[in-house]
Amino acid sequence: MTRVSVFSSPLLLGFDHIERVLDRVNKTAAEGYPPYNIEQTGEHRLRITLAVAGFAEDDLTVSVEDNQLVIRGKQLEDTAANRIYLHRGIAARQFTRSFVLAEGIEVRGAETVNGLLHIELERPVPQPKVTQIEIKSAAKKKVAPKTIDLDPQR
Repeated sequence: MTRVSVFSSPLLLGFDHIERVLDRVNKTAAEGYPPYNIEQTGEHRLRITLAVAGFAEDDLTVSVEDNQLVIRGKQLEDTAANRIYLHRGIAARQFTRSFVLAEGIEVRGAETVNGLLHIELERPVPQPKVTQIEIKSAAKKKVAPKTIDLDPQR
């Protein structure tokens, strides 16, 4: 069964990238680990906070890949192998959590505090750009006369 897209209209040209972004968001929406918060910390600033208890800074990576913020966590196996758990309620599985970033959003930094990973984002305010386009008319064009050289020897 083929899926009909809102962006398949002939009036919406060049929006196929938005459809791909929406598909990516839909796939990652079902992920539940690790839990996270997104908060607005200023007019143009956001903070994503992930609960990463049990992960050291060296176990975590934060990267931006094609307008997608990707956070990965993987604990080293040798530390857990030496322990015998009677109950294990703190998750130690590896994870990948991704967030699609809007155009222009920049990652300003990341830090861990008390088992939480804070990632600071900012959307710089773009300066309005106005470009004046000259309209040319065929009637206004002045064509310079061509000179034809009849002597091929020159």
